[in-house]
Amino acid sequence: MKLTPIQTDLFVPRADLPDFIARHLPHVADNTVLAVASKLFALWKGEIVEDLSRKEKLIKQQSDWALQTPLAWLTVKDDMVMTNAGIDESNADGKLLLLPQNCYSIAGELRRALLKIWKIKNLGIVVTDSMILPFRAGVIAGAVAYAGFKGVQDLRGEEDLFGRKLQVTLVNVADSLATAAAFCMGEGAERQPLCIIESARVEFVDEVPAKEIKYSVANDLYSPLFRAVGYMTKGEKND
Repeated sequence: MKLTPIQTDLFVPRADLPDFIARHLPHVADNTVLAVASKLFALWKGEIVEDLSRKEKLIKQQSDWALQTPLAWLTVKDDMVMTNAGIDESNADGKLLLLPQNCYSIAGELRRALLKIWKIKNLGIVVTDSMILPFRAGVIAGAVAYAGFKGVQDLRGEEDLFGRKLQVTLVNVADSLATAAAFCMGEGAERQPLCIIESARVEFVDEVPAKEIKYSVANDLYSPLFRAVGYMTKGEKND
């Protein structure tokens, strides 16, 4: 797998993102995955707030659940655990950038536009945002949305090295690609919000199966911890 970060001009709010990408990448090869920083999505769709004093209120409004911690707000948004509901101040020029509510739809919109511009058949889009793992210093990245490829590889029923059938192994393709790309893109002043991912072992599809990457709360490793601090899913509340 080959990853190539792309340095760009500054993207201005509400500019045309497909055109911006095409100016910096006139063409990409077929079967490419393009990683895009979530900040570009926020700027593209005008999800910008200039009043920094509204941050805490917005975090609560944008979250399905929120818990204040010594470092930041631990939140659940769109069935995904993230920091501060995806609201970011870094590289935001003194503003708040909000994660759009419909990132999967927007990823699909961007993919369709770029397919027409580049005239290729297979293209994946993965939208990256910083994430924090429990008891680990530093940030990695996760996929807040993706389009054009299967985000989960199911290895259940296949055999391991010694012939033992795998019972529960699912490979999180989307988040793995997001983390690898974000490491190349950087977290500071690199100005590299795009990354070309070539020769990735992914299955390209036109439609991403609904909620394929959403894991069952009943079987999730962290469910007992979240219930202990008062978090329940909508489904559990309705039971």
